[in-house]
Formats: sequence, structure tokens, C-alpha cells
Amino acid sequence: MTEKTLKILVGTTKGTFVIQGTADRDAWSVNGPLCNGWSISHLAGDPETGRIWAGGGGDFFGAGVWTSEDGGNTWSVTRLTEGEMDGWAADAPDFAKSMGWTGDALPFGQDFSQIWSLHYAHGVLYAGAKPATLLRSRDFGKTWEKLDALTEHPSAAGWNPGAAGLVLHTIVTDPADAQKIWVGISAAGVFASEDGGTSWERRNRLANATACEGHDHPAAPSGGEVGHCVHNMMRAPGDADVLYQQNHHGVWRSGDGGRSWDDIGQGLPSTFGFPIRVHPRDPQTIWTIPLNGDSQGRFPPDAAAAVWRSTDGGQSWQDCREGLPQENCYFTVLRQAMAGDALDPAGVYFGTNSGSIFGSFDGGDTWEELVQHLPTILAVEVMATT
Repeated sequence: MTEKTLKILVGTTKGTFVIQGTADRDAWSVNGPLCNGWSISHLAGDPETGRIWAGGGGDFFGAGVWTSEDGGNTWSVTRLTEGEMDGWAADAPDFAKSMGWTGDALPFGQDFSQIWSLHYAHGVLYAGAKPATLLRSRDFGKTWEKLDALTEHPSAAGWNPGAAGLVLHTIVTDPADAQKIWVGISAAGVFASEDGGTSWERRNRLANATACEGHDHPAAPSGGEVGHCVHNMMRAPGDADVLYQQNHHGVWRSGDGGRSWDDIGQGLPSTFGFPIRVHPRDPQTIWTIPLNGDSQGRFPPDAAAAVWRSTDGGQSWQDCREGLPQENCYFTVLRQAMAGDALDPAGVYFGTNSGSIFGSFDGGDTWEELVQHLPTILAVEVMATT
């Protein structure tokens, strides 16, 4: 029998890195930087084919999606929008030649500047952009179309950008129903479609409006809603539409596909954080990484790192610290920089803006630093192949 190979897919400000290990989760090797040094905001993979996609870009390159057909060894890019490079290349033939610039028209002009999120499900690759735009590809990233119904939502005129801009950073689907899609937009909130993206419903309502009381932070729940600055969201396994989100002001759970949300942050040291992770088989087990606050430095409380775990759907929390730095720890873990595998026991991984990858192979009880000294890490995903 062919042994499984684990690949930790890492997006950084200086390209993609593919970190490969065995099914025993050891013997890690690092391949990178890849994707010509583009800033890579997120990655997705197809375990059946080994195909990997990396989305990113920015003001210079414009937005694009890189594809590898061989598990991360070689890459090609599909550019989607223009960047500053195009203006420079049009006036400088030598520069154009050095960049491989052809002058071909790009499909979305200057509509958006960066790909922020990727998600592959049911044979469809989705991408979220900055400013908030949802794209879909049915040919593995070669050609793309906009799902305009989202940005034509009646609330769109009132969407406000977060600190990083108006970004569509989270895309979630139902494994059993290709028509069900959820997205997270900062700072517009959670939106859901049950018809494959033809129409959308905004879903930010609190289950209990009294949760609005006593908060003075502008991103706190108010007006009967959870707050629109969602940071990350994940669907729990199982038939029920259970969703978890970490937003700018708390950790929240929905048992009805986002139609209402309950505050499950009691017991955590902070309401602020970026990622959320759900166990691949147990909908009650979740992990998050609280930070000390958005205006206090965005590092672990007391400068001591901890991943907080709940095994009862957020009713109680335990801090998991063994193997993590407990003194002078000032790193940040960003919204897409936490992932997991589906092995038993489940592995959990996160990357820091100081360039380290930490992993736990016992559900969070203990941690070890797998890789260090990478560029600023923006995203971590895990793919198992045979």
C-alpha cells in the first residue's frame, strides 16, 4: 500500500512554500519560495489529483491564481487583473521581456487587486478578492467568472472595509450539497447562498440580543447583530449546518447555518483573534488563538502563546501551552494561518507572522515547532495525498 504524504501549504509575503512530511508526521522538508515571490494570501488543494492552487498578488502584479499540477514542484499563473507592472512594461520593452509580459488583455481589468481566499469543492474552485468579489472556475482555475449576485446584494452600498480593506477572505461549502455556500467579508459579515450563488442572504443575527449589552468597541455586537467584522469561519462536520466564527469581538457558534449566532467566548482571555479550526470528525471540538487585542499589539496575552480548545462546542475552554513559547512571545497568527489534518488523532497546525510553523499531533495537548525562519506567514492549509 502506498503511504500517505502530508503537505503543509504555506502562503507568505514572499511566495508559496510546500512543507512535506510522512503519514507519521515527521521528516519534514521545505520547498520554496515558489510562485515567483508573489505575496500569497491563501491556498487550496485537491488530494485526489495532487493539484494545488495559490492565490494572491497585490498592487504591483495585480491579482492572480497560481496552479501546480504536480504537487507543488512547478507552477504557472493565471493573471486576472492589471497591476502597476503592466503600466511599466508597456513603456519599457526590456522590463517587459524580463517579466515575461505579453500585453494580453486581462479578464477583469482593474476590478480588484488581490486574491484573498480559495476553496475547492464539488469540482469547482472559488476565489475571494479584494475589494470583496466572489469568483468561480469550473476548469481548475484556467478561466473565471464573477458571481455578481453577491456584490449586487441590497446591503452592498453599506459595506465598510476592515483595516486590511474590504476583503472576501473565507469561503465555506456543504460537502453534501453543492448549492450551499457561505462567505465571510470584512467588514460586511456572513452571507449565505442555497442556490449555488444565484442569490444571497446576509446572516449576522444574534440568537440573544442581550449579548449586545455592555460593549463600547465599534466592532462589538450591536443592533441585534453579531458584528460585521468576521475574521474566519468554518463549518463543522455532520448533517447539521453548524458554523463557528472568530470575529473582531468574540467567538460565535451557529446551529442553523448562520441564521442566528450564540456567543461562546466566555472563558477565553480575549475577544480578539483571527483563526478558528474545527475537528474533522467531532463538531464539538474547536481550536482558536486569542490575541491580546486589536490596539494592544495583537500578540498572545501576557506574551505567552496558547491555543485554546473546547470539546463541548464552546461551553468551556482549555488553554494548550505545552511546547509553545511562554516568555517574550509577540507573534501574530492571521486569519487563514491555522489548519488541520484528518488523521487520528487529528493534527492541528498554525503559522506565525514571525515565520514559524507549529504543529500538534495529539489534538492540541502538546506542540512542536516544525519549521522556522520563513517569511511572514499569511495562510496555512494541509493536504494529504497518496
